[in-house]
Parts: sequence; C-alpha cells; structure tokens
Amino acid sequence: MSVKKMDEVPEKKTESKILAKMGKKEQGRCQKESVVLKNGQRTDNGKHVTVRVQRFRKSHVKQKLILFSVLAACLVILAVFSDHLCPYDPYAQDLSSALQAPSLQHPMGTDTYGRDMLSRVISGARASIFSTFILVAVISIFGTIVGLCCGYYGGILDSVMMRISDVCLAFPGLVFAMAIATILGGGIQNAIIALAVVSWPKYSRIARSQTLALKEEPYIHAAILTGDSSAQILVRHVLPNMIGPVLVTAMLDIGTMMMELAGLSFLGLGAQIPMAEWGSMMSGGRSMIQTYPWVVLSPGIAIFISVVIFNLLGDTVRDYLDPKNSRIK
Repeated sequence: MSVKKMDEVPEKKTESKILAKMGKKEQGRCQKESVVLKNGQRTDNGKHVTVRVQRFRKSHVKQKLILFSVLAACLVILAVFSDHLCPYDPYAQDLSSALQAPSLQHPMGTDTYGRDMLSRVISGARASIFSTFILVAVISIFGTIVGLCCGYYGGILDSVMMRISDVCLAFPGLVFAMAIATILGGGIQNAIIALAVVSWPKYSRIARSQTLALKEEPYIHAAILTGDSSAQILVRHVLPNMIGPVLVTAMLDIGTMMMELAGLSFLGLGAQIPMAEWGSMMSGGRSMIQTYPWVVLSPGIAIFISVVIFNLLGDTVRDYLDPKNSRIK
C-alpha cells in the first residue's frame, strides 16, 4: 500500500463511522453536498471528510455539551437544596435501626448509628461538591494570575515563581498534600489549602506559555503603541485569548480534585466525623466493608457518578472549544 493510501485509510474509517450514525436522508445529503478539503479541489469519491460530516460532528458535540451540562447542574442543585431533599435528618441517630440493609424505608440502608445513608449521601453532596469548586476556583485563578505576570513581565519574578513551581512539582502531589494537611491539622479547610499549594503550578505554566506566545502578536504591539497600560493589555487582550486552555483544564480538574479531597478525608486529614462528606463517610465504614458493604458503597457510588459526569463535561468542553470545530458554521 502506498503512503498516500495509508494516509487515506483513517480518514475513510472516521467518515464511515460518522455516516453510520446518520439516517439515510442525511447520508444522501452528504453525498450530494460532498466537498473535499484537499488541495481546494471538488470531488465526490467519498475518501475525505466532507463539510456535511464536520457539521454533524459539531452538532453532536453540542448535544453532548447540553446533556452533560444538565447532569452537572442537577448535581449542583442537589448540593444547594440538600437540606430540603433529605428524607431524614442526616445527623439524627437511631440505634434501634443501626446497620439495616437497604429497604424501601431506607433505600441505601443505615450506618452504625442508625442514620439514613441516603440522607447523608445527599447532605454530603454540599460539602464534597462545593469544596471541590472552591479548590478549583482558587488554584485556577491564582495560577492564571501568576502565569500572566510571569509570562508578560519576565525577569526576577518569572525566575522565582517558576522555581517555586518546580519545587511543588518535584514531589508526588497527593503525598505532598498529605504532608501539608498533617502539619495544618484535620478539617476540610486545611485539606483545601493543602491541595491548593500543590496544584496551582499547572495553571501557572499553562498561562505563562500562552502569554509568552500572545505578547509577540501584532495587536499587542499596537496596544502598547496606543498607550495602554500593562494591566489593560493583560485584561483586554491577553486574558481573553488564553482563557480557553485554562477553562478546559479547570473543568477536567474538578473530578480529580474531588477524588483527592475525598482521599484526604478518608485518611482523616480532611472533613472530620460526623460531618456528612463522602470521603469521611467511607472512612467511617471501611471496617465494615465485608459485613455491611452499603455503608461504604453508598458514598463511593456518589463519588464515582459525580467524577464521571464532570470528567465527561470537561472532555466535551475541550472538544467544543477545539479550533477545528469553531471554524465550522
């Protein structure tokens, strides 16, 4: 097989997969409107991705974005109104109902103190999700500001901050966070601080690399000649053009940070018992996982579902902001 034919095989397979998802009418339209994007020549041989197929792909990305955004919004609504959605008081103890298996009365069973697991999982959504949002907001904003300043001004500031980020990245992130959380003591606030200390360098490096590339653009030089201050240039011209990669990274980090916060709480370095938080709930039931597995599985399933939804949302946002899709109308 020639080099040319080898290059065409993946494109043909990709197009055939997308066409398989379309109805017969859509496939007919694709054949009628096929326009090859190679060498500016027009052909109907079906060996290259057509404009119609690319439009279908972008439409599919939009549909996924709407779906996962709705699912993520449902999780946020659950966290906001958790006090009103709990069927029982998540902190009310009833020793006579301790360690009951899942039933119609208690769909997720009860824990050691007879507390309804479903109510505690719903109540724990507030601490788990909101603490994750706060953490991601802190590290993304701080890291972006540091990266903007380092990339634009350079000099001593750039050297010092990048060496600090090198030190933070030299250690395994979760191990470093555990050490910091141990020094600070238990508590969800200290867990957020510990993870923030080790997680911001990623954003600073992304923002710095984008700023270094953008500050050489002609419109930046034009803004300097018109008398705009450095702050105005950063806010009006640099930040809007580099926010895409930062936003995608932040969306993908939500699931990761949620698991790391739950991990610290599981180890006793985050949220403390009896606070309804998914990681601490798993920690409280880890000794009963073989005899009363629902005590651990209930918050574990909640973490799994939340992480999957936010990861899929992050992947879809990345695809939606892909320049290849943004050029298609």
